[in-house]
Amino acid sequence: MVQTLDILFSDFLGKPLWSWLGFLLLVAGLLAFDLGILNRKTHEIGVRESLMLSAFYITIGVSFSVWIWYFMGQSAAMLYLTGFVVEKSLSLDNIFVMALIFTYFGVPRIYQHRVLVFGIIGVILLRGIMIGAGAAVVARFEWVLLLFAAFLIFTGVKMLMSDDSEYDVSTNPVLRFMRRRFRVTDSIESDHFFVRQPDPVTGQMALFITPLLLALVMVELADVIFAVDSIPAIFALTTDPYIIFTSNIFAILGLRALFFALSAMLHRFAYLQTALSLVLVFIGGKVVIAHLLGIDKVPAALSLSVTAFILVGGVVYSLWRTRDDAQKMVAGVEVKKAA
Repeated sequence: MVQTLDILFSDFLGKPLWSWLGFLLLVAGLLAFDLGILNRKTHEIGVRESLMLSAFYITIGVSFSVWIWYFMGQSAAMLYLTGFVVEKSLSLDNIFVMALIFTYFGVPRIYQHRVLVFGIIGVILLRGIMIGAGAAVVARFEWVLLLFAAFLIFTGVKMLMSDDSEYDVSTNPVLRFMRRRFRVTDSIESDHFFVRQPDPVTGQMALFITPLLLALVMVELADVIFAVDSIPAIFALTTDPYIIFTSNIFAILGLRALFFALSAMLHRFAYLQTALSLVLVFIGGKVVIAHLLGIDKVPAALSLSVTAFILVGGVVYSLWRTRDDAQKMVAGVEVKKAA
């Protein structure tokens, strides 16, 4: 018993092991509640349900900052909230790409939930590996943070200067490889990732993968691509693995719920990419400035305030500039109902 307690209080990446296990148990409990109770039966998730579920996850994610405050202090809580907000905002582009993936493979809305569930589980594992590796590198080579900062500034400026480019699923080399190497069914087979059916060449029963599995693989690859931006961004805010991992995971947990609410109205956030690019430049720039001035770091409260101001400004401006589109959409719905 004493030995077990010693293990729980042993250090793991700068924090007691029990704090990591407690967080993972909380995440497992949330997923079990979501999948085992709220979404036990396969059904099409509507906008209202999506917004309620998303609000639930956002509330839990923001509330976790209270624990961070108690456990690690006010500054750590501010950094956690900043990381949570940045990751949540960057995930909006991920939602757009997921919508394109589902459209390409013709995945019905009723089965999209299943893909996203397994996708979120895979994302948690991948983010954990990437954050752990990043923390090990930064701890050994602190100057890597300057590379992260330069990359963020470059990415932000590139986003400002470039037009939105549509993600072309068909050109993905991994998708081409899977189509060449595996038997793939021509259509969606209910909610199955694998099915057994006669091989058209041999006539014997064989295992086929379905487009639903291809969609899942593309979703996971898309997250890896987006993590290239989001993980350096939060490492530029803090190098504490516990803050990085918890803020990332809580932001991602609500991504699936947010997808069903926002996938049909992403055009209303037309200027959010500009705001995100400014956030990346700010986060990278403050690391460089702090290094040049010889100070430890920019105050966490300032980082959170500036980040929130830029993102809220981008959302409000986007909604204001696209208000005519919203009015036309409402008018179209009313015409359909009248007909």
